[in-house]
Amino acid sequence: MCGICGTAGFADRAQLEAMNCALIHRGPDDGGVEILSGPSGSPWIGLGNRRLSVIDLSPAGHQPMSNEDGKVRITYNGEIFNFPELRPALESQGHQFRSRTDTEVLVHLYEQHGIDFVNRLNGMFALALWDSQEQRLLLARDPFGIKPLYYLPLEGGRLAFASEVKCFLESGLLKPEIDEESLHCYLNFLWTPGPKTLFKGVFKLMPGHVLLWRHGQIEVRNYWDGRPSSENQKKSERELTEELRELLFAAVKRHLISDVPLGVFLSGGLDSSSLLALGTRAANRSMKAYTITFRSEDARFEQSDEDRKYARQVAKQFGAEHHEIEVHPDIVDLLPKVVWHLDEPVADPSAINSYLICKAAREHLTVMLSGQGGDEIFGGYRVHLQDRFSKPLAILPGFVRQGLMLPLWNSLPRFKERIPGVRPGKIMAFHRYFRKTLQVANYPPAERYMWHRSYYSPGEISTMYAPDFWNRVKSLDVGKSYQTYFQQVAGHDFVDQMLYVDQKTFLPELNLTVCDKTSMAASIEARVPLLDQELTAFMRRIPARYKIRGLKQKYLFKRAMEGILPHRVIWRPKAAFGAPVRSWLRRELREMVHDLLSEESVRRRGIFDPVGVEQMIRAHEKGEADSPLQIWALLTLEIWAKTFLDRGPKNRSFKP
Repeated sequence: MCGICGTAGFADRAQLEAMNCALIHRGPDDGGVEILSGPSGSPWIGLGNRRLSVIDLSPAGHQPMSNEDGKVRITYNGEIFNFPELRPALESQGHQFRSRTDTEVLVHLYEQHGIDFVNRLNGMFALALWDSQEQRLLLARDPFGIKPLYYLPLEGGRLAFASEVKCFLESGLLKPEIDEESLHCYLNFLWTPGPKTLFKGVFKLMPGHVLLWRHGQIEVRNYWDGRPSSENQKKSERELTEELRELLFAAVKRHLISDVPLGVFLSGGLDSSSLLALGTRAANRSMKAYTITFRSEDARFEQSDEDRKYARQVAKQFGAEHHEIEVHPDIVDLLPKVVWHLDEPVADPSAINSYLICKAAREHLTVMLSGQGGDEIFGGYRVHLQDRFSKPLAILPGFVRQGLMLPLWNSLPRFKERIPGVRPGKIMAFHRYFRKTLQVANYPPAERYMWHRSYYSPGEISTMYAPDFWNRVKSLDVGKSYQTYFQQVAGHDFVDQMLYVDQKTFLPELNLTVCDKTSMAASIEARVPLLDQELTAFMRRIPARYKIRGLKQKYLFKRAMEGILPHRVIWRPKAAFGAPVRSWLRRELREMVHDLLSEESVRRRGIFDPVGVEQMIRAHEKGEADSPLQIWALLTLEIWAKTFLDRGPKNRSFKP
């Protein structure tokens, strides 16, 4: 696991060192910078790497790394979990190895198969490979986007690339400006859809894509797509359950390969509990497990605090060395630090949890297994049920839904703290969900899905913008990426359509971004076995009825884990990996909110309407509305702007 950076068409050692230094948290164990000459002998390619040693801890794993004759060089971030199977075939074809690393396997695999080598990989990766014979730079990113890779086209056909955007800032290659279309998307969805970023002119290499640079020309190709196929229509449920159980075990076993200590994020939910159970069996030993919990005074405002109970049960059953980490951070100081590590603001408060649990785990280990991807692969989000609820509601006349049912439902927040035995956070979560369902029940299915992914209702977003800014962005279609992906799988079952769109948008842009950036901030390698290529290929082939049956989500996954996990862990209600954001906004962050989102501050930034922002904050504080994530999005955006936009070229240290 590493951080990578580099340039093409030019190479300046001071710039490369600055870029590499910005990534030291991703690879504290080793670092290297290499400058390669072009046809004229002038500096032409720059490669940088920061290494977190996980496999082959010796100096033989130093990067950038080359083949035997030095004609192919690579800087690489990630882990290839099938490299032990790939290496013998390469050795039989005459390739010689100097290390035990998966990095060297990549070099020789490229020599043997050319650009097509990426299709033979099962793992997570972002890499840059220079072929001096072809005079071609290849950038590649894994199919799901587990590892990030950004690129910056420059004048004269030059190019810069890096694992994190801050590399471009620290080197002086980028003058930070905001991309307004990306900002409009961010406010709607709390994240920015690729390939654009919130930094104008900076792009994400999309998951499953390669970028080829040659003599100043850029070509981006899609090498992997992952559309559903439903090939296993004739297999019985029992056959599919047994096959899935075997694939789950094999995937987890592959992800255990490591020369350093390894543990598991344990929430007590199905995904993480499965990783602990299967990992313990595959390793034939106890494992370290880490669970994050909240103080009781914070948790009362959220949906659930049952994770601790279930996590303890699972940890005890499988003999895990269980560490519980109670969240009581100095959030005022921590939030700017996490925003800096994320590069782009991703308005998910769970980023705080993820960073804290990784920081605590780093005292004992270097690698953590995470259950990220389980909801997108197996069908576990509430949004996946909206189609089932919307169809009967759409039959009702509009005046019944909008004129009678919606006003009645909107009265629910007034009673959120008066219903015995039900947490206020859970009441508000269901209020938001069914309020949106009532509002968009008669919309086309894909459009309904999009609005359920937004944190605003139709027409509501315009009240938040300053008039001038709204005039500039109102014609932009924030849902075009959703529409494009839905069109690509038109004709498939709608459950499969939603999962495909999840895997192209929400998974890489929010969940995997948070997972990667916060884990690497603590120098932890986070692995996601539920996104194993063989496992996910199987799930794409099975009928949708085995993913969601009635209102039972992750149906086949749950059946596969029966007899391994306790019944009540498998079939417990889903509990989001959230954070006590409502409590933070009421207490620790209240002063920061009123400072950074004051009328003066909002007006100076020129993006939002100060009146609209003030009304949202006031209504939330009075309990008249529940807008914690909307306020969190505005707050983190302002912190991001102060961190990355407001510092001039004389102050290049962007770290808070």
